[in-house]
Amino acid sequence: MEFDLSSQPEIVQQAYGYALQGWELALQWLLSPAAWSQFALLVLAWLLARLIARRLRPALARVIDPGDTQNIFTKPRAFVLPFLALISPLLAYALTGIGESIVRSLFDSGAVIAFGKRFFLFLAARVLVRDIITDPFLKLMGRYILLPIMLLYTFGLLDVVNAALTETVVGVGNIRFSLITVVRGVIAGAMLFWLGQWSNNQTAAIITRNEEMRPSIRQLLIKATEFTIFAVAFLLLMNIMGINLSALAVLGGAIGVGLGFGLQKIASNFISGVILLVEGQATVGDYVELDGGEQGKIVKMMARAAILETFDGRWIVVPNEDFITTRVVNYSDSGSANRFEAPFSVSYDTDINTIPPLIEAAVATHPEVLNEPYPPDCELRGFGDSGIDFAVEFWVNGLDDGPNKYTSDVLFLIWNALKDAGVEIPYPQRVVEIKGGFPKTDA
Repeated sequence: MEFDLSSQPEIVQQAYGYALQGWELALQWLLSPAAWSQFALLVLAWLLARLIARRLRPALARVIDPGDTQNIFTKPRAFVLPFLALISPLLAYALTGIGESIVRSLFDSGAVIAFGKRFFLFLAARVLVRDIITDPFLKLMGRYILLPIMLLYTFGLLDVVNAALTETVVGVGNIRFSLITVVRGVIAGAMLFWLGQWSNNQTAAIITRNEEMRPSIRQLLIKATEFTIFAVAFLLLMNIMGINLSALAVLGGAIGVGLGFGLQKIASNFISGVILLVEGQATVGDYVELDGGEQGKIVKMMARAAILETFDGRWIVVPNEDFITTRVVNYSDSGSANRFEAPFSVSYDTDINTIPPLIEAAVATHPEVLNEPYPPDCELRGFGDSGIDFAVEFWVNGLDDGPNKYTSDVLFLIWNALKDAGVEIPYPQRVVEIKGGFPKTDA
């Protein structure tokens, strides 16, 4: 049955032509004994593959499943285990290939069984996307890129679509490219940069676990690896898209001029960040204070800036250049000891010779107070208006802020020690003298 579609758009006429060809092919298959025999072989191959997989899959699962064992083969075996779901469609594909050679020798025709082989590959791709891939990005790529491509391949339309995309050329200004180049670039770019991100995370995890390196060297290696991975991914993408890499020389020159005139600060911060990572003057985990008053713990060092986290939860972004060109106080919260002091006063009626040993012994009972590099040291600081002023110096690992309350704890110890010893803690007292006495009042 044919219709006159000469007045319809070209795309409608092409779609009708493909539909007519499909209808004629279906009629040939339905009326051909060879086609029916091939259908029978496809069904037989599928049933036999299901039967073999039902017996083979549990046996292989028992061998591959690592269970509770922990060794170098645990992760590879756990990775391979989900792929057992592909046994059925792949077995059907293999058995169909054997049947195809038999059918072609008998009937000199194998179109139906060839379609069946492609269909089994589509089923394998569907199982892969639905049951095996767990990464959200890869599952998205499989659902919207791999499965449509496999569907086109199953129906024999992949070459037709590829030719149509190759012949369709679009232009942006003086640049002209085919749609197949765009599609290839999107797919390859997505996969390359996902692979780059994954490999960068794995490499960063391996470097971070190496505690023998200085933290600054670890950060430098992580950044250098990240830059190298994504640079290689970019070059591979350019090669896949067919872009001449020599053209990037002009772009590199333009970027160099831009860095020289308009991006001086960015270039300066980048170089300063490399210097910081190499020299290790300040690294992740250190508590620093800058000349401008910014202070906090370094939680992240990036190519352009470092992020400081204050004890009240705020993040401060500090350009790397400030660590090189200004004075930086590093309290070394990553392990070095710090000295603090707690001031207090006693009454003038006190025997001050007994105060230093009393206070030093009390402060030394604090579990975080160190004996190295120096034990607690109580010093006389002066004679105040209301009492005699002392201060006790003590060393601890860490900072007296955030989760730590060293000075507060030490003042509690001083208070309790003085109270137990009967030492009076003074408070301000004033003597008021009224010259001439109180005024007389009439009765």
